[in-house]
Amino acid sequence: MTSGAARPGRTLFFFEKPSAMRQLQRFFRSPATVCVAAEGHLLAAEEPGKIRPEWKPWHFETLPIVLDTIPVRCGTNRSGQSHSGRIAAIAAALRGVERVIIATDPGREGSMIAWEVLEHLGWRGRVDRLKLGALDDVSIRRAFAALAREPDSGARDYAAYLEALCRQYEDYHLGLNGTRAISLRLRPPAFREPWRFGGVQSPTLAILADLEARIRSFVPQDFFKVALHAETGTGGALTLWHMPKERIFERAAAETIRAAAAAWSGPLAVEQRDVRRAPPRLFSKDTLARRCAKRFGWDPQHTARLAQDLYDQGYLSYPRTESESLPEGQAGDAAAVLAAIGTVIAELSALVPPDGPVIRRGARGHYVKDPGEHHAIVPLRKVPERGRLDADQARLWDLVAKAYAAAHLPDGIDARTAVTAEVATPLGPKRFAVTGRVVRVPGWRALYGAEAEAEPDVVPGKAKPEDEASVARLPRVSDGEAATATGAEIAEAVTEPPRRITRGELPVVMGRLIDQVEDPVARRALENPVNPNEPKGLGTAATRDTILPKLLKSHYVSLADGKDPAIAVTEVGLAFIGAVRRVFPAYGDPVGRAMFEADLAEIGRATTRDEARARAQAFRERTRARLDALIAAIGRAEAVSLDPDAIPPNPNAPGRGGDRAPTPAMIAFAVSLAARKGVALPRGCRSSLVRCRAFLDAHAGPRAPGDAAAVRGAARPPSAAMLAYARRLAAERGLACPPEIETRFDVCREFLDAHAAPKASDSVEAAGIAEAGRLARAAGRARSVKADAPKPRRRKAGRQLRRASTS
Repeated sequence: MTSGAARPGRTLFFFEKPSAMRQLQRFFRSPATVCVAAEGHLLAAEEPGKIRPEWKPWHFETLPIVLDTIPVRCGTNRSGQSHSGRIAAIAAALRGVERVIIATDPGREGSMIAWEVLEHLGWRGRVDRLKLGALDDVSIRRAFAALAREPDSGARDYAAYLEALCRQYEDYHLGLNGTRAISLRLRPPAFREPWRFGGVQSPTLAILADLEARIRSFVPQDFFKVALHAETGTGGALTLWHMPKERIFERAAAETIRAAAAAWSGPLAVEQRDVRRAPPRLFSKDTLARRCAKRFGWDPQHTARLAQDLYDQGYLSYPRTESESLPEGQAGDAAAVLAAIGTVIAELSALVPPDGPVIRRGARGHYVKDPGEHHAIVPLRKVPERGRLDADQARLWDLVAKAYAAAHLPDGIDARTAVTAEVATPLGPKRFAVTGRVVRVPGWRALYGAEAEAEPDVVPGKAKPEDEASVARLPRVSDGEAATATGAEIAEAVTEPPRRITRGELPVVMGRLIDQVEDPVARRALENPVNPNEPKGLGTAATRDTILPKLLKSHYVSLADGKDPAIAVTEVGLAFIGAVRRVFPAYGDPVGRAMFEADLAEIGRATTRDEARARAQAFRERTRARLDALIAAIGRAEAVSLDPDAIPPNPNAPGRGGDRAPTPAMIAFAVSLAARKGVALPRGCRSSLVRCRAFLDAHAGPRAPGDAAAVRGAARPPSAAMLAYARRLAAERGLACPPEIETRFDVCREFLDAHAAPKASDSVEAAGIAEAGRLARAAGRARSVKADAPKPRRRKAGRQLRRASTS
């Protein structure tokens, strides 16, 4: 579609959702203005089997499946209704339009929502981009002013769209090819579900797996601290501690220091100084999710939905941001925003300095020259009326509003006193110390009260650092005052393993990968010279919340109990990432992936359409080359060995504990197989479908992944057990296998029926094999009869399996 017979000045505004369109329609009074709204993504990637029928079953020989562009179809909304009507309405609205202004949410995802529809409909007219960082009146007017100053906004936004399209291109092809290839060749026989593979989720799992390995290999060690009890000449009593960073692991050394401390007398050194306590940084999407998980126990996806709702209602700025800073140009808004917040948070008005808000600039402040594509999440002049928000929305708004207010209040000031004593020991002089702290000026902390003294955030995945010895109050002590030891003792402690990363911390870990890396070369590679507070990381702010659900669905990780549960990597997850790193290490390297994504982001920084297209084409070629190398490497690899007992039960299966009884045919086959192999039937094999399947897969081989979806008859491939038995039978009897035996169930079955009958000279084992084959065929016929009945659950499972191939 071209712009057609466009009337001069006729403009179409393309919004992401109807709620945002309603927020802006009051600004449009011209009859030459048309408004349309999407409902998220209106188009969806086509299933491989709909593109080419031979791609529907899972066969390694068909890989890699590579497309120049991904075909799309009309998507559906949450109710399952097709978006075809909405796309048709947009197509009709485009007729006679001279100019399209994209007004979707700012960022790559919003750009893609509009551009993919315009490209699908063949629009070739002028396109501009309205970047709405917030939906209050002031922000909307500023966005229109910025639009007027940027004649090339459409070209820049097209580059952002191509970057998002390239991310989708890689996700689609890696999920499709990687999941199928790894499931067909590397997956343990006892594991029934696909081994899902992705460009971001696999290196994320690698981070968790490395931490899991450190935790499992951690050996706790006893270490020692020495306490010195002293009394001053004026009668004051205090306890000082020797707690060096280089811990004392030998009791003999601790005893030597204790004996020297017990006999000590000498002067005390006292240092008193004021310590300024600056307010914390503002919230990015990930740090907000972490705070809400820690305080409220919210899942990051729940926090993201609440923040998006508040943005849509005009109460918060755009929430899918990686920045914790504001642009310097917004410093002048602080007074008005604080005044608005003060109508809801009554105590704030008394805390703002008489000469106005405190503005902190620079890398250590809150205002910087360039905060990135989107600035930190902040409240707006429009504030919620009492009772207008639900409980969780109100909590989130209050959290963000207080963070913004604190950023513009004075520093807190603490009076800090440190008392030290130097003790001469046979091991050299040792420092004993204790500190005391008194709040002299609360500053911004007055807004929080006791909450301001809550435990500060520590680096995820690290052991909690040991703080210096401190007390709430110290006796009055003068610098140089004499003191004498009244005793000394040894306190024992134990080293702690690294902390597990929690559900709320994972997005922060992905965004700040640099905190998980010890190698100085790798750390330098992850640095961002333009914005040191935002180093290179994994994924985008909009997609990081989706990774943990995928890892949980694949049984790669599990969650502990608690408000913000810790993440543990399962044996399945460790086996998977071990296989990935063995076969194709690049996909198990978090640092390498972060660098790869930094190169991908360069597509979105292109200043012209031609430059963006050239970069996108180079990226697609690079992706295809990586796919070829991945499939070739997997083709040379061997399947992973995994103990069936390490495989968790399917929580979605009916029955108690997510399990059910196996079919009689399965039990009969398992009994025969155990007798033939001379192994004991595992405990629970007759009552647990999971255990029975695991036993059959371990000893008879898994069914081919395409069996469930393939039609019966000639188009159906033989099971792995049938094929293995046919090959063995042919080798033992000197027969030639028909070529079709590899791909056709009926040919394989006819071959087995013709040659599997035992001869008089056959051993007992051969007779057992024939009997096992008969039972297997009986079980197969039972499954076939059962499959003829309509089963909505089975069809739904089939759709889920097909979707897994592109996840």
